[in-house]
Amino acid sequence: MSNCPDNRKYDLLRLIEVHGPIGSIRLVDLLHQRGYSIKGRTVRLLLSELDADGFTEKIPGRGRGLTEKGHSELRLGHVSGRLEQVRERIAVLTEQVTYDPFENTGELVTSAIDIPASKVEAALNRIRALDDLPVGPIIVAVEKAPSETHDDLVRLFFPSSITIDGVLLSRGISTQLQVAGIVEYHPDPDSVPGRFAHEGTVSNEHGGAILRYTDAISGEGSTVDVADLLIEAGRPSISPLLEGDAPSLLVVDNREFPVVRYEEAFDIAAASRAQLGGVIDLRKPRETGPFPCGQPGWDFASMSYGAIGELAISLLVEEHYDESWATLHGLKERSAFQSVATALPFEQC
Repeated sequence: MSNCPDNRKYDLLRLIEVHGPIGSIRLVDLLHQRGYSIKGRTVRLLLSELDADGFTEKIPGRGRGLTEKGHSELRLGHVSGRLEQVRERIAVLTEQVTYDPFENTGELVTSAIDIPASKVEAALNRIRALDDLPVGPIIVAVEKAPSETHDDLVRLFFPSSITIDGVLLSRGISTQLQVAGIVEYHPDPDSVPGRFAHEGTVSNEHGGAILRYTDAISGEGSTVDVADLLIEAGRPSISPLLEGDAPSLLVVDNREFPVVRYEEAFDIAAASRAQLGGVIDLRKPRETGPFPCGQPGWDFASMSYGAIGELAISLLVEEHYDESWATLHGLKERSAFQSVATALPFEQC
């Protein structure tokens, strides 16, 4: 940006574009979700500078909105120095995971979505429908959302796909995220003969089947989590699955890990999926099947994981329940979650 070189300002502009008009308190919350450690005073100062540069303007009683110059800067501006921030955010969260799938305790990485209180009961009912599919079990934490401009928002938390990287890392198995992508998913792999070529183990116990990748995007060069971008662009399609029109389109993350740890990683991933839900797919290099970017090197195995966090948010955004969301929100204790079958709207908890 010619008059706006600070990358924090660029992210403020993007948040204002997506959520504006928006107040400074809400912006602080959204920046924290994206890995910033920043105070409200600093955000207010940055907003004043953006106003002075002509990128934003105050909208009485509603917060900040973008000017035409601000919209132009987002279309044309260069984002320098942020190429690795999302991966750094993922690395920090991964290292802090203490979740143990065999004990079903500890902290896990969450995805979160804010929903108007009037829509929460209907939203939970839609998520409950997922619980009847192989991607279950579905667990959720329900809290009142902090907000400056809305006092009737409820925040729903779900397990993020990044949790599994932290669980593996805690046992000395390092993973390298490759891509986020959209996959064609079917709840019953046995019902699609000839469409699903795989030499490894696939069963409904793993959440169903990833049939193929329809798109795969590297996180390199992105200033936000690619899963957020895919959901925002309307790429996932979950509703058909609930209406019985499988297959559906899900957001997943793909990672590689040392093939010498394959059996151990397989057991850990299967245990994590059994507790936290979603769909997993593991492959050795010599196995056939829909790898997202070609087969990995001989020393590495491939794992794709579509977690409930990304799946639930995709569904609720697709059906317009959302106010805002973040697929990489932060950490939360497993004990804060409950089965979606018994979850109540916040005001009834």
